[in-house]
Amino acid sequence: MVNIVIFGKPGAGKGTQAEFLKSKYNLIHISTGDLFRHHIINKTPLGLKVNSILENGDLVPDKLTIEILENEVKKNKKANGFIFDGFPRTINQAKKLDDFLKSLAMQISFTIALEAEDEILLNRLLKRGETSGRSDDINKEKILNRFKEYNDKTLPLKEFYSKQNKFFSINGVGGIKVISERLISIIENS
Repeated sequence: MVNIVIFGKPGAGKGTQAEFLKSKYNLIHISTGDLFRHHIINKTPLGLKVNSILENGDLVPDKLTIEILENEVKKNKKANGFIFDGFPRTINQAKKLDDFLKSLAMQISFTIALEAEDEILLNRLLKRGETSGRSDDINKEKILNRFKEYNDKTLPLKEFYSKQNKFFSINGVGGIKVISERLISIIENS
């Protein structure tokens, strides 16, 4: 079983690359962002709660995020593995994920960060915002707040997973296929 955490700042290409890995390795892709958007669109009680938090560019509280993630994993117990996209975002979430996976006799195999300069990511997000309909992709201040949230809360995951010899970083700039090849190299040669 292969379990991969893919992370990077907003706009780094996590969703695109997660879809590629899902297909190549027959994994279940769990994107907390997609799950939240599903609940928001369907106006579930969770969606209503989450919407106001995301509108400000803030992170959803751990308890809600972890509950949703655990439910998704439990629904797919016979999977070949999982790609966690957008989770964990904090050290606390990473510890909770490790504990949860351990309770299922599983563990994280790799964590891979897609790296790119802020200016490149800002331009990607603003361009995506023109067609995505996502309010958090059209406002420069909200995007910069998301970058700050990442720097403050998610960047420490590098050290956390490095201590477990599970952290890898790749250049997230280039063609989709080139970046996919960088991911394959890590997964198949590490």
